[in-house]
Amino acid sequence: MSEKIINNISKQFNNSIEYSKENNCIFVINPDKWLEIATFILNDNDLKFDYLMCITGYDLGESSRFGVAYNFYSTSLKHYIEIRVEIDEDIEISSIANLWNAANWHERETFDLYGIKFSNHPDMKRILLPEDWEGHPLRKDYKTPDYYNGMPVPKDKSYWE
Repeated sequence: MSEKIINNISKQFNNSIEYSKENNCIFVINPDKWLEIATFILNDNDLKFDYLMCITGYDLGESSRFGVAYNFYSTSLKHYIEIRVEIDEDIEISSIANLWNAANWHERETFDLYGIKFSNHPDMKRILLPEDWEGHPLRKDYKTPDYYNGMPVPKDKSYWE
């Protein structure tokens, strides 16, 4: 990630972000600013991050702390950025589905598997698991149920490989 990109975003949101050289990404330290930051990186003429490549949820394993990593690319300027938002379980992250349509499914997947909620999402419901599934299977504290609707849930999945 170039210094120009970091400086451009830092100039606008100095108290809301932190650059991590170790992770080569920007951390949003004020989640309330996320939608404003996302709008800025999409519309700023020096950034133009018009392609949302991926959204990845992750469990920090520290007393209900979770994170979401966003990967963006500018198809016109040919540069890339990763931005991460880390939150407590009870905090919602602003949805960016109205800015990048691809975020709709990515955010639903992150909700389904980690339980991370996105405020103002157009259709915040499970996308991979049935609506009555209990829990979020990629959380570190998740316990796989023995049964689902009377059917055994396999614990050993090595035979699938």
